[in-house]
Amino acid sequence: MDPDEAQAQLERATRESRRAEARAARLAREAEAASEAAERTAREAAAIAAQIQRAEADIAATRARFSLARTDRAAIAARLAERQQPLARLTGALQTTARRPLALSALQPGSLKELVYVRAVLDSAIPQIRSRTAALRSDLDAVKRLEQSASDALEALRQNEQTLQARREELAELETRQRLALREARSTASREAERALALAEETRDLDGLMGRIDAAASLRRELASLPGPVMRPANIGEGGAVSSAAAPDPVPSASPTTAAAPPRDFQLPVQGRTLAGFGERRDSGLRSTGLALAPVPGAQIVAPATGRVVFAGPYRGYGRIVIIEHAGGWTSLVTGLERTTVGVGDEVIGGSPLGSASRQEPSITLELRREGEPVNPLQFLG
Repeated sequence: MDPDEAQAQLERATRESRRAEARAARLAREAEAASEAAERTAREAAAIAAQIQRAEADIAATRARFSLARTDRAAIAARLAERQQPLARLTGALQTTARRPLALSALQPGSLKELVYVRAVLDSAIPQIRSRTAALRSDLDAVKRLEQSASDALEALRQNEQTLQARREELAELETRQRLALREARSTASREAERALALAEETRDLDGLMGRIDAAASLRRELASLPGPVMRPANIGEGGAVSSAAAPDPVPSASPTTAAAPPRDFQLPVQGRTLAGFGERRDSGLRSTGLALAPVPGAQIVAPATGRVVFAGPYRGYGRIVIIEHAGGWTSLVTGLERTTVGVGDEVIGGSPLGSASRQEPSITLELRREGEPVNPLQFLG
């Protein structure tokens, strides 16, 4: 891994680990405070999903640290090899001189004079030798520290992988309990799922599917905003207009004109390197209407915000997708999932598990729409 890329990954993963830890703590507190079993279970699942994302971020950060340690170690090793060459030659010359007996030098003409010269050279060279060997010792100590850092990173990686596996098993067990609890209430959801699949078959592309779903959502909001039936007077024989108190107040309209932002718990469904930003031109020449991310293989995918699942399943060319309808005319689309754990009709909160990314070059796309119009999701992130 390139050092700059490793450093960027380390910073990104460290930042996401802190955020996931905060989300997990908040959701755990909300789960404890929840009075209804369904809400408590939903928040427990979201808290576990946040813990999974934290473990994934910790693993990515650890791998980046290990890569940086190896890069630094290689650089120091190259510097050591360069510095050791002249010192090795000098050490060899000194050893040759040291093997020459003083008595033999006295018997040879001019040897004493040469010996004085050698001594003078040694007196001037020794400080340089000490200085260079001190630098070498410092580099050797740095190598030892980097080797220990790499060893610690590998141990942390092993522990984080164990934590990740434990959290995934915990989430799978909780999801199994949820499925059993919701099995009896699936009849209505099954009919909705069939209608959603029919819509998918009728549409030629993803934009068409989103348009049909947005139109259905708008119709539901219009029906919900209609006033209820006029209450019959207690005494039908009494004249006069019906009291205004007799008629129930109309349901407040959920028109998006009253909502400037999506739900407060809006977040990215997964963290990763940005492949395409909102508005960027794609290979096809069209501008991107969402945000494409490259997470770690098999990453946990969560709901961007509170809402209701209106489509969940495979869609041609996009892997498995999940479409969530939020209050105020907002709709979010998550594509590229390898596995989904939600169904049509499920109520989700921000952070609820939706499924997992592919284990082969994963790419997750998030689209956020308001009244059918794509908007940049990054402007709503804290």
